[in-house]
Amino acid sequence: MEPRVVDRPEKSRYEILAGADGTETAGFAEYFLSEGEIAFIHTETEPRFAGQGLGGLLARGALDDVRARELDVLPYCPFIRGWIGKHPEYTDLVPEGRRARFGL
Repeated sequence: MEPRVVDRPEKSRYEILAGADGTETAGFAEYFLSEGEIAFIHTETEPRFAGQGLGGLLARGALDDVRARELDVLPYCPFIRGWIGKHPEYTDLVPEGRRARFGL
């Protein structure tokens, strides 16, 4: 099965599901949601899934969902911040007045 990204609001995180049956949590991106903003605070990939590009898929899937929900992104998490830096088409999700704080 193809990996897929799901929002788990009860856990305040996006998860990427992978594995043979597509139900294993291969990684997650924790967030804090407040008044039209989502602050990404920590991203992690399970060691056995490392090196498979799942972190990038997780970032893209989460940010695409955030865009659809019209939320502003505060990328406190170094992985999400770095990913946005490498994919400038996502920079607009970070409020213009706060981009310098994140080096974007």
